[in-house]
Amino acid sequence: MKLATLKTDSRDGRLIVVSRDLSRYLEPEISTLQSALDDWGVHKPTLQKLYDELNASEVGKPFDQNACHSPLPRAYQWADGSAYLNHVELVRKARNSEVPVSFYDDPLMYQGGSDSFIAPTDDILAKKEWGIDLEAEVVVVATDLPLGASQKQAEKAIALVGLVNDVSLRHLIPDELAKGFGFVQSKPASAFSPVFVTPDELGDAWVDNKVHLPLNVEINGKPFGCPNAGVDMTFDFARLLSHLAKTREIEAGTIVGSGTVSNKQGNLYGSSVEQGGVGYCCIAEVRMYETIENGKPSTEFLDHGDTVKIYMNDKDGNSIFGEIVNTVKTDF
Repeated sequence: MKLATLKTDSRDGRLIVVSRDLSRYLEPEISTLQSALDDWGVHKPTLQKLYDELNASEVGKPFDQNACHSPLPRAYQWADGSAYLNHVELVRKARNSEVPVSFYDDPLMYQGGSDSFIAPTDDILAKKEWGIDLEAEVVVVATDLPLGASQKQAEKAIALVGLVNDVSLRHLIPDELAKGFGFVQSKPASAFSPVFVTPDELGDAWVDNKVHLPLNVEINGKPFGCPNAGVDMTFDFARLLSHLAKTREIEAGTIVGSGTVSNKQGNLYGSSVEQGGVGYCCIAEVRMYETIENGKPSTEFLDHGDTVKIYMNDKDGNSIFGEIVNTVKTDF
């Protein structure tokens, strides 16, 4: 099943059910995705019935992802992990430091701002001197989980899967981390894919609570990355959710991110898409390779007018979640 949210005068938008080929949609009786998730066991069968009807006939209105907000325009909780330890290892290596042993057993995670998200095709408003970067990730949306939930419980609570551009302001991060309290200004509003899907929609690509498909990133129309999201993911989504639930209840509608998708690769020049590698899901990562190999980074962060596209196709080349397309605006 595929779900999206149309922009309306309401800050929470209008929930719609989208056809598998992303061409048409129907409006269910329930008006918002959050309301559906609040009682998922009741509403999921009704939404599934509409979805089956869409795919079996030509009913519905034309679907336009440009009319969509993020599926959850705001959420009760947005927590982002760092499940791809290759990314963490590169950061540490670029700083000439070791990854603590605990990082391989205990997930990294931060609490992001969730009071508002930007739409999938909205502009990124930021100053160039802040060091504007993308971070392409996979996310899941959970239903209710009790405090201390096990991984098995967490697995059953995964309701939806999607993508995110977790925008990062790299030049603001060091000073914030130096305060010992974590991210605030350096993590502005994120943009999620136009469509979220139930895990069964991914077929055999959804294995062990991971999405085993390439995550595609383009910058200004040029391929930048296509690492496989199911490869080198140390902590799966059930593990990330159970980690979050250690000391708190998880409320329906909680979004948890994988962190920047990152595959282990060879040297810098053999790792880029142009050289036959799988590339990168954030600019910081290529800059870390450059620092390790050349002593300093050379790739610039995003600037005014730069456009980022993030998407994932199924094994037949069909778009699963629609596209995140964000253009940087520094003159706001």
